[in-house]
Amino acid sequence: MLKTLPYRYRVLILLFFLILITYLDRVCISLVGVRIKSEFNLSNEEFGWVLAAFSLAYALFEIPSGILGDRIGQRAVLMRIVIWWSIFTVLTGATSGLVSLIAVRFLFGAGEAGAFPTSSGVVSRWFPVNETGRSLSALFVGQNAGAALAPLIVIPIAAAFGWRASFMISGIIGLLWVAVCFAWFRNNPSEMKGISEAEQKLIEDNRRFVTERPVFPWKKALTNRSLLALIGAFFCSQWGLYFFIAWMPVYLQEGRHFQESEMKMITFYTFIFGIVGALSAGFLSDWWVKRKGLLWGRRVIGVLALSLMAISFLAAALTPNNVLVVICLYSGLLFYPFNVIASFATCVDIGGDRVGTVVGMMNFFGQTGAFFLVILFGKIVDVTHSFNAPLFVLAGVLFVGSMLWLWVNPFKSIKAS
Repeated sequence: MLKTLPYRYRVLILLFFLILITYLDRVCISLVGVRIKSEFNLSNEEFGWVLAAFSLAYALFEIPSGILGDRIGQRAVLMRIVIWWSIFTVLTGATSGLVSLIAVRFLFGAGEAGAFPTSSGVVSRWFPVNETGRSLSALFVGQNAGAALAPLIVIPIAAAFGWRASFMISGIIGLLWVAVCFAWFRNNPSEMKGISEAEQKLIEDNRRFVTERPVFPWKKALTNRSLLALIGAFFCSQWGLYFFIAWMPVYLQEGRHFQESEMKMITFYTFIFGIVGALSAGFLSDWWVKRKGLLWGRRVIGVLALSLMAISFLAAALTPNNVLVVICLYSGLLFYPFNVIASFATCVDIGGDRVGTVVGMMNFFGQTGAFFLVILFGKIVDVTHSFNAPLFVLAGVLFVGSMLWLWVNPFKSIKAS
């Protein structure tokens, strides 16, 4: 079956597993967070700084890594990214306390930064414009698939061999991906052995990738009200996403008194709902844009997605019933991909031929939002002695993000000079 599959879709499978492994490694620390806190005697605020170290480094190195991929080719940068993060994933299991844990997680974040922009660069080289959307949707599915698989792998390993072993095994998985990438993948279709002339021509005649690019209009971008509103909304949205990535297992175990053994399936199904959202968001977003036009098609999806996420978190904070809490969390992650698809699609609308840089800007501020969430969540819990208190703050931030979508206008594109 694989032999008959067009080469660009084989490349997409490689990228799918890249993003899957990325999120498997990223979610690993939250799944064993209670064990780490116990061994190192960390407060919730201190554990928040451990999580924040990753987000800070990821934000700082996101744009430089994406630029490097454009300059020297995505293949070399992706291999560097995966080798780097695999090493520091393994080293997470060798830490001895708060300081070393923060240092290693910062370096882990620095290494992983740029994985998504660089993957987007591969898509721009390997796919016709009319297949870009579904290709990016596959990466979002990989994102949730990695997070869904993580508890099935990490929790049993941690229970049998300790939390340190889970990081070591996760790191080794990444190195296997590097071996495949080195042996098989090439930056351009013209460099790939075995690709048909027809497929190569189809890609090169219809892709978004261009070899010559004008200077990016930073002044116009930073004064574009529509882009700034989009960045603000994405900043807010990452507060919601990083609750699931960084704090959900600790919240459920310490705040709602679930057992670690229960977290395996709860986390798995939470991200399965994320996959359902990712698979349906692209189709429904395109359908809505066709019905209502580009302006309100994009806006309504963004407003509704973040508003419904906010309502899900409010409901989770207010209900005493643990079954309903889990249902609320499932709903929250189901709605999240609709905001992501609308956000990335609007980056294409506003950024035009400079979409990669625009995505990098948006992701930079998104990770800044994640940085604040992971710190403030633990701080609020320690001050209020309530794991539900930060959910009210989180819901408020998401409501603000939903309102910012009303200032987003996909017709207000930037013009490269």
